[in-house]
Amino acid sequence: MNHDQPRPISSSKCLIMILAGLVAFGPLSIDMYLPSLTAITQDLGANIREVKQTITFFLFGFSLGMFFYGPLSDHYGRRILLLIGITIYLIATFGIIFSQSGQALFSWRLLQALGGASASVIARAIVRDLFALHDSAKILSIMHMITMIATLISPILGSYLTLYFGWRSIFIFLLLFAGVALLACLFILKESLPQKSRSTSVTIALRSYVHIMKNKQAMGYIGSMSMTFAGMFAYITASPFVYMEHFGVSAEAYAYLFGLNIFAIMIVVIFNAKFVKTIGPQKMIIMGTSLALFSATIMVFLNQLAGGISFIPLVIGLFIFIGMTGQLSANCIAMAMSLFPREKAGAAAGLAVSLQFGLGGLLSLFVSQTIYVTPDAMLRYILIAAILAFLSMLLTLKSASKNQSN
Repeated sequence: MNHDQPRPISSSKCLIMILAGLVAFGPLSIDMYLPSLTAITQDLGANIREVKQTITFFLFGFSLGMFFYGPLSDHYGRRILLLIGITIYLIATFGIIFSQSGQALFSWRLLQALGGASASVIARAIVRDLFALHDSAKILSIMHMITMIATLISPILGSYLTLYFGWRSIFIFLLLFAGVALLACLFILKESLPQKSRSTSVTIALRSYVHIMKNKQAMGYIGSMSMTFAGMFAYITASPFVYMEHFGVSAEAYAYLFGLNIFAIMIVVIFNAKFVKTIGPQKMIIMGTSLALFSATIMVFLNQLAGGISFIPLVIGLFIFIGMTGQLSANCIAMAMSLFPREKAGAAAGLAVSLQFGLGGLLSLFVSQTIYVTPDAMLRYILIAAILAFLSMLLTLKSASKNQSN
């Protein structure tokens, strides 16, 4: 479905940068935090398992927030909900800086996630409002690439901030980042959804979820992006302990290993942005899910065959698997949103990204329950996620074929 008067990419560089910054709320809020988990545990006197579960708390809060922000923005408009959400994020981040217990940290992290969710989902809906399908896939890839550049340096920055200024300095940085984003939304970002294109009531907006969930092709796209994302969060939750405890790497070395996988995402999304118009989003999705399944299968096979995967094959396998997540997210969400009119774009983006983070949180929770000293649990969950992502991709092919025959 074509957009009304789609905007050319060449005239939208500043807008794309702002949207990339908004999408970065989630990754930055998680990735900068990872190297500080041990320091937080020691400072607050909390249990290590409880501190690991703050990642899960954040993911579930992020997922819940996006579930509501998407359809609400279809009714009230994009800009006002962005301003409300970022303000909530700022308040919560301020609370985290002064937290003195693990329970307080959990509560503020949950509120922080609920606020930051607005930025992540509404930025994607704005792309659907303003750009045509193939341009949307390209722009989402560009946004993801810019986000990954920030994410690439965030664990490294987080590790050094923790080392020299303590873990609270990470959240001071996030407070400043959110403040800049709020100012950009106030003074630069314009409303992208005109009144005539909005849903007539909140109830109708929320009912859009029923319509979307009945669309097998849309759910196939959402399943593909969500399951690979869930596999990535199994890695995010487990990797600090797998690398630092099992393989004995330092916190600084872990930050660089984490950055290597972000570099993989950047390479793939650059390829996607350059060739998506030629190859097409659907073929990119087939390629991404196939390579993710291949790498996950090989890692589990090597782990079982040798009685434990060695360091280099693990790094290479994760490089391939994590690399696929960015282009799958961009192409799947572009394809899913293209199936629905503008007044349902927020709901489509909300459901897609909500399930993405919700399943990521669920897999993170499962992995966090294991006191692991080996990569076994992480790799098993990554393989399960890859299989389900591949099966979801097959559903999009079946549905697309059926639609073409009708």
